[in-house]
Amino acid sequence: MKRPNIIFIVADDLGYADLGCYGGRDAAFGPVSPVLDGLAANGLKLTQGYSNSPVCSPTRFAMITARYQYRLRGAAEEPIRSSSRGSTTLGLPTDHPTLPSLLKAGGYQTALIGKWHLGYPPHFGPLRSGYDEFFGPMSGGVDYFTHCDSTGQHDLWFGEQDKKEDGYLTDILSKRAVDYVERMAVKQKQEEEAPFFLSLHYTAPHWPWETRDDAEKAPTVKDNLFDLAGGNIHVYRRMIHHMDEGIGWIMAALEKHGMADNTLMVFTSDNGGERFSDNWPLVGGKMDLTEGGIRVPWIAHWPAVIAKGGESKQLCMTMDWSATMLDAAGVKADAAYPLDGVSLMPVLKDAKHSFRRPLHWRMNHRGQEAMRDGDWKYLKVDGNEYLFNIPADERERANLGKKEPDRLAAMRADWLAWNATMPGIPEDATVSLGYSVKDMPQR
Repeated sequence: MKRPNIIFIVADDLGYADLGCYGGRDAAFGPVSPVLDGLAANGLKLTQGYSNSPVCSPTRFAMITARYQYRLRGAAEEPIRSSSRGSTTLGLPTDHPTLPSLLKAGGYQTALIGKWHLGYPPHFGPLRSGYDEFFGPMSGGVDYFTHCDSTGQHDLWFGEQDKKEDGYLTDILSKRAVDYVERMAVKQKQEEEAPFFLSLHYTAPHWPWETRDDAEKAPTVKDNLFDLAGGNIHVYRRMIHHMDEGIGWIMAALEKHGMADNTLMVFTSDNGGERFSDNWPLVGGKMDLTEGGIRVPWIAHWPAVIAKGGESKQLCMTMDWSATMLDAAGVKADAAYPLDGVSLMPVLKDAKHSFRRPLHWRMNHRGQEAMRDGDWKYLKVDGNEYLFNIPADERERANLGKKEPDRLAAMRADWLAWNATMPGIPEDATVSLGYSVKDMPQR
């Protein structure tokens, strides 16, 4: 079998239960995510998968390097802010091997369509870190119609050139992805082997709260993209549906050219949900190391390898999928930068396969620490320690720390030993919260 094409689709701030296949309810207009639900039904769904961080840019550092984000200075920002344009330190170092650079060296065509959020040119950028092509925003969030960031600067790029383009950003990104698949199909007919790697990183359903019918709203949110007085669950679900429709366009293009069978498509979110998301049965959300901030949907579709209808409880996190893609492509990591991610290829081939996979997190925000190992989770927030049996208590309400002090101590020691292998949090690292309890009640 030829090496697969790979499409890595990442939603932005999508909640664990926002998709129908993860228990999400229908909207007034009908099913919210029929395309993604279909991919899950015809592929593999993971129910115990996590993001590397509960906030955007740190997860993206892990996603592109297949290593714990804490190893890089830029990932200490929670998250990187638009005001960091021009910084020489807050971004992905161009000499660091990446998922796209390793795949490119291995013979893949590479492209990023969508959100970058790993530093700004001239010091950083997708084209400097392994992508042959780039179209999308560099910052964390932009208006869907004006394509301006939170500072009011236009932030839509083609390569490293500012690119003005009319339209609703989610649709623009989807159509660009379809065009890329079409071009790669032509290339693959001309060459014996020309596999591609496409990162399709949507900004949906991140704020501001705009559907494709809300162009008139853009001027009212340009000075506050957090859109604190706007949005509702109906708008939010429609935003997810627009993304789902675009993924359907891409699948149709793959099927038209006979490429769907040998394309590994992976879908997830960069972190847990925000204001209008559904995280049931989890609590917390973006910026939290409770389950709602880090447990996210994971769907893998690859008909040539993955059997239909599989469901796995394998513990995994973002960087594991990056390692999996390298494994699927037959590409080795750089020996000088050993991966922290672990390949999930055995799980793709057999949904019943499982292995021990301890996971570790930390956040500057509220001094959070967390570890998941098997059924158990250690959590520390604001100096308070907790121990939860996650399968029995997914809402993390029954603190078993006093009942099982030895287990709590062992997991604390494990987390401390892991943390000692990581660089410390720099004193000048920033935490940026777009809103507080003054704007809405605490979860």
